[in-house]
Amino acid sequence: MAAIATAPTTTVNSDAEAKLLRFALKLDAIASGAISLALLAVAAISGSMFGLPAAFLVPVGAFLVVFAADLLYVATRPVVNRAAVIAVMVVNVAWVAASVEMLIAGWFPVAGLGAAFVIVQAAGVAGFTGLQFAGLRKA
Repeated sequence: MAAIATAPTTTVNSDAEAKLLRFALKLDAIASGAISLALLAVAAISGSMFGLPAAFLVPVGAFLVVFAADLLYVATRPVVNRAAVIAVMVVNVAWVAASVEMLIAGWFPVAGLGAAFVIVQAAGVAGFTGLQFAGLRKA
């Protein structure tokens, strides 16, 4: 019996197949957008609350605004691009790794509330990535 090789698809065509994937991307976008606004809003006072300098939080918040918009764009296209989803997952994994590294290496004098925030948001991002992976496999 001869095996038939097929090229990997670069898009997800069926809406039913992409339902979990679209949900995970939109949820990630909403959370990223909310965190970006919170970081930008409290950047001036965060030094005392979180132990994270405004010079760090403002660019991170600005990045998350753009990232959230990109996530929404990818999630709402008629055809979901697998390469774009994989890129999102790579960014998410890097985000979680950097969050953990920031705490372990002591990049900043993070206060208890700041450490809790970093851990919770990193866990959330890891969860979104897991959902995106499951959605991508299902699709």
